[in-house]
Amino acid sequence: MENQSEKQRVPILLIRWTARVWTVASIGLILAFIVGEGFSASQIKPREWVGLLFFPVGICAGMILAWWREGLGGGITVGSLLVFYVIHRATAGTFPKGWAWLAFAAPGLLFLLCWYRSRRRSRVTAQEPPTMGRT
Repeated sequence: MENQSEKQRVPILLIRWTARVWTVASIGLILAFIVGEGFSASQIKPREWVGLLFFPVGICAGMILAWWREGLGGGITVGSLLVFYVIHRATAGTFPKGWAWLAFAAPGLLFLLCWYRSRRRSRVTAQEPPTMGRT
């Protein structure tokens, strides 16, 4: 019979690798937009640099960091998205339109979920008494 800890491990691995693959896709698509649109730093206004610091820079940095530190990287990703929304609202008067902004940052939420479930699983495992043989 499989132990409870092993049953919980598979969903965590699935969430982790979904977030990682989605990270590669998100960063790849962001880079494709930057290259395809011909990024010109001289045409960006000073107040727009603040928004760019959080999206795409903060979001991408958070997703990359999350490969090693899921909680921290996921937090940076989600936090950067929230700050980007606040900055956009303050400067443009509206929130960014469309679902794509959330889709780019969605791996951050998955990394946070994975981190949370991993922590919870490790606490449950630490509280379980060791078993002798099969149960």
